[in-house]
Amino acid sequence: MHVVAPTRAPGRAVLPDFVTDVRPRAVEPEHRAVGRAAELGGLDGVLVPFDPGGHDPLVLAAAVLRDTRHVQVAAEFHPAIATPVYAAKLSASLQRYTGGRLAWRLAVDLPADVARAHGDFLEGPARYARADEFLTIAKGVWHERPYGYEGEYFQVLEGGFPGSRVPRPFPRVYLSGTSPEALDLSARHADAHLIGPDDDPGLVPDGVDAALRLRAGTGDETALAEEILRRAGEGIAEFFVEPAATPASPSTGTAYWLAQRVLPLLRKETEGVG
Repeated sequence: MHVVAPTRAPGRAVLPDFVTDVRPRAVEPEHRAVGRAAELGGLDGVLVPFDPGGHDPLVLAAAVLRDTRHVQVAAEFHPAIATPVYAAKLSASLQRYTGGRLAWRLAVDLPADVARAHGDFLEGPARYARADEFLTIAKGVWHERPYGYEGEYFQVLEGGFPGSRVPRPFPRVYLSGTSPEALDLSARHADAHLIGPDDDPGLVPDGVDAALRLRAGTGDETALAEEILRRAGEGIAEFFVEPAATPASPSTGTAYWLAQRVLPLLRKETEGVG
């Protein structure tokens, strides 16, 4: 079970005009607090999503990795963020110093306006073709030296990392989508395919773990536990729980709620099974 971390700082308080000292109270960034809550509560991981109006997910993921020792931290980014060689090198450094706990969640098919605002003008199946080259090259330079690749979107000549740079495994790769191109990409590169509550788990390619993204507040833990158990029976291997975006249910509170209220129900229901 993974919890989705926030990517934005809380908004500034609106104060009366006569207040002259507007220094904010020192507060720990919530994404770091969520990582610690997940670690203390025995959750398996934290997802830092791609947010066009938020902070960079790889930077936030590095902060969460630094503050934890056991949880997996998945950073969601799109393949136009950098060359695959640079993304692999950055990730190799994070893997080396954080015990190999970084994962990748590729956001391949962004909304057109968001993609263009980030300098990406590819559309349709071409996005998946580029993502295929991105992952092929990233894995190639990670595992081989010298490595070369001549593609439509990326080229590498005599590349590859020294063996000492990559003592840890390549980041676990999460992909998503229900189009033929998305499913074909997952079949070639994904460790897990992330689906929504209304998607058919049968779409997940053979040999790829099925993961499910859920939204939950801190309300009915029994209902959430029952939903997780039901979907696990359908073959779902991992669950990403996104907190309700309300001040009354911050991400940190949701992480503790999952650990203290939901996990015990799951353990109770699965004791002695098998």
